[in-house]
Amino acid sequence: MKTVYNSMLNDFVQLPDYDRSVLKSRIVHLGFGAFHRAHQALITNEMLNRTGCDWGICEINLFGGEDLIQSLRAQDHLYTVAEKGADSTTLKVIGSVTESMHPSLDGIHAVLEKMAEPQVAIVSMTITEKGYCADPATGTLDKNNPLVVADLANPTEPKSALGYIVQALLLRRERGLSPFTVMSCDNVQENGHVAKAAILEFAQLLDPELAAWIETHVTFPCTMVDRIVPAATEETLAEISELLGCEDPCAIACEPFRQWVIEDNFVAGRPNWNMAGAQFVADVVPYEEMKLRMLNGSHSFLAYLGYLGGYAHISDTMTDEAYRSAAFNMMMQAQAPSLTMPEGTDLEGYATLLIDRFTNPSLKHKTWQIAMDGSQKIPQRMGGSLQFHLSEGTSFSWLATAIAGWMRYVSGVDEQGNEIDVRDPMAETLRAICDQHGQSPSVVPALLNIEAIFPAELGENPYVVDAVSTAYQSLIDHGARATVAAL
Repeated sequence: MKTVYNSMLNDFVQLPDYDRSVLKSRIVHLGFGAFHRAHQALITNEMLNRTGCDWGICEINLFGGEDLIQSLRAQDHLYTVAEKGADSTTLKVIGSVTESMHPSLDGIHAVLEKMAEPQVAIVSMTITEKGYCADPATGTLDKNNPLVVADLANPTEPKSALGYIVQALLLRRERGLSPFTVMSCDNVQENGHVAKAAILEFAQLLDPELAAWIETHVTFPCTMVDRIVPAATEETLAEISELLGCEDPCAIACEPFRQWVIEDNFVAGRPNWNMAGAQFVADVVPYEEMKLRMLNGSHSFLAYLGYLGGYAHISDTMTDEAYRSAAFNMMMQAQAPSLTMPEGTDLEGYATLLIDRFTNPSLKHKTWQIAMDGSQKIPQRMGGSLQFHLSEGTSFSWLATAIAGWMRYVSGVDEQGNEIDVRDPMAETLRAICDQHGQSPSVVPALLNIEAIFPAELGENPYVVDAVSTAYQSLIDHGARATVAAL
């Protein structure tokens, strides 16, 4: 794909329809992962097709992914997105990326200098929940995080995204340059507020004057992002290569649906992403909570209980009517009542759309992939709705079963006695607790006692302990499929 505008590509491939030579790196993005490639960078590409403006993206991976960056460079920063519907696939070559960097390839200072360039107006991020170095229970900076400790000790050689952003803002302030907007594109509730709180607290520990300058001059818009983007597999890449007409190691597949709701709060300007379907609003929170609870919450439900039930992919769980029904009922009975949405929002229509998206057999979205980092995800996806049902005195059996599924999953052994590759920043702590208790409901209060995941008003609530314990016992006695069917 090095010379992408040639006869190698099949005729139906959609190419960039704008002059890439006019693009400037006005956006620096941290985290050139699968989701960003299929979402923000793609929407920027489509916006450029419609506007012909100069908003390009410099991609930066801070941790790992050196090979991906080198492959991207070898392809003139072009790559392919395959939008896979149930019946057809659309291939799009993305041209919105102007350049790419990695600390291990280019050096820390080169990355900082790029972020400090005058034309950079937005630093955006898809760094996962872990990247914010925040305590999920309190929302404050985790001062014991090894990355935070290292960056505070040596701020000019940062390792964390927070450290890079604060140091780049320091350089801009010292040079009399305007600040940039910090825009999170992660599935974190009120992600802009989380980013702002962590960055300000980090900066305060380094330099109170800098922290005050950041608080006054930098904006942190919240965003809600939505698109199902499975991790790339060899099978996916081979399929895309065959359709494309050449190999593309940077290619990614995703569903046709995408949504992007953005708080319109940019200190140094922004692209007209609305020209490509994004929605600028004054308050993202209602849309964000709708997505986090209904989509992400039911995704987690299907991930843990689907994996335990022997289903490798989300679409596989949808072939089981019990899982399909339970996922819909979780959305409508456990999650939707907890939401406060703008007038006219059709939550039942949204739930039906989500079930259709989960059913798409073209997307091999692994239950194991979605099950990652549960300790970071559960507070945002289930905590608020759990509190709602406790205050209303209404049933939360779907939530309790999902949490019990997570507890059974993080024990590290599946229903057949096979080892589970649990990926979670708290994996060792969780496994130690599970090993101590064995497959006994006594593990439930021990795990609920982890305040970083479950605040005391939830983890110590006797109704929560009882409901999760009952669901956990059912998983031990009857297995995941029978437990889901009983719902």
